[in-house]
Amino acid sequence: MSDWGPVFVAVVLFILLTPGLLIQVPGHGRFMEFGNFKTSGLSILVHSLLYFALICVFLLAIGVHIANMFCFLGKASNQMADWGPVLIGVVLFVLLSPGLLFQIPGNNRQLEFGSMKTNGKAIAIHTLLFFALYAILIVAVHIHIYTG
Repeated sequence: MSDWGPVFVAVVLFILLTPGLLIQVPGHGRFMEFGNFKTSGLSILVHSLLYFALICVFLLAIGVHIANMFCFLGKASNQMADWGPVLIGVVLFVLLSPGLLFQIPGNNRQLEFGSMKTNGKAIAIHTLLFFALYAILIVAVHIHIYTG
């Protein structure tokens, strides 16, 4: 039985925390800017830390699971923490943040590298890439990293 809970949580957090879509901390002119479709290395770092904290809360502390179309919370008390979905999510969040390494589509070309800007189409494409890669690694390949 496949658990789609981590995939759902990771994709929703990717959308909500993509710098420049809803919010950017720090902004270019102020501490916080809303919907400016810009990013920076520092804002990606801050948003990645927020992503890490929130995905830890939802996957490790609360334990969100979706299986057989039913959502349930919690984990067995004897179950070890699985850091695989957390670490893979954070790495993909950084690598697929539009404007950092690349952006599809770019603002001026189909593919731009390191532009530190984004747009709605790029966020949609990068979200689809994030979903596909994360689902393959977590649901299909079943990558797990357990700690005691």
